[in-house]
Amino acid sequence: MSPGHQILDCASFLGVMRLPIALRASVLMAAACVCVPAQNTPGTNAPSETKGLPPRAAPGDYQAQAHAGTVTIAAEFAGHSVPTLEGTLSTEDYVVVETGLFGSPGGRIKLSSDEFSLRINGNKTLLPSQPYGLVIASVKDPEWEPPASTSSKSKTSLNTGGKSDTNEPPPPVKIPIEVQRAMAQHVQKASLPEGDRALPVAGLLFFRYGGKTKNIRSMELIYAGSAGDATLALQP
Repeated sequence: MSPGHQILDCASFLGVMRLPIALRASVLMAAACVCVPAQNTPGTNAPSETKGLPPRAAPGDYQAQAHAGTVTIAAEFAGHSVPTLEGTLSTEDYVVVETGLFGSPGGRIKLSSDEFSLRINGNKTLLPSQPYGLVIASVKDPEWEPPASTSSKSKTSLNTGGKSDTNEPPPPVKIPIEVQRAMAQHVQKASLPEGDRALPVAGLLFFRYGGKTKNIRSMELIYAGSAGDATLALQP
């Protein structure tokens, strides 16, 4: 029996109907609110919304390939770019590796982002893969432009004769919440899916690195997971 049915059983319903009209309406509305979430709450086995990117035709279509048991891991360095199905975003705080995993027809693999790490310039300290949720706050859309402010234009025109006032810092750019939400969804969908997945599967991995990519001399993607171990030499 759902929570709504438990609240409005026969005896309770008769009791509600004896209440004054205004109070009766409030009780019935509260019961309806309880019923709606109970019907729409997803089960614990609901599939993840993260779907990843379409795998490329073959492992050779990526920059680097390596074998981990019966699975072939392929990868390509994307730098600070975040390629998604809807367009390319960017992040200054992370670097991105597009990764694809291939196997025999009907093959499956258990995936977790923490099975991947990145070694930059031979550093002994590896950079662990980061969840996409941490990356979202730093993601930007290079094609998005803030709307022009008519008030600032009129103020500039009146006070400075059409010239900008260099003494005043520009107002902070506030990205609309709907734009932020769209970018977050795009990053989520492009991330490498986790859990039990059918092969081939592909998606993005994120590593915390705010430096310039031109300073990267060497780079290795390291996998240590259920399929085995593999190291891929990537091209910076």
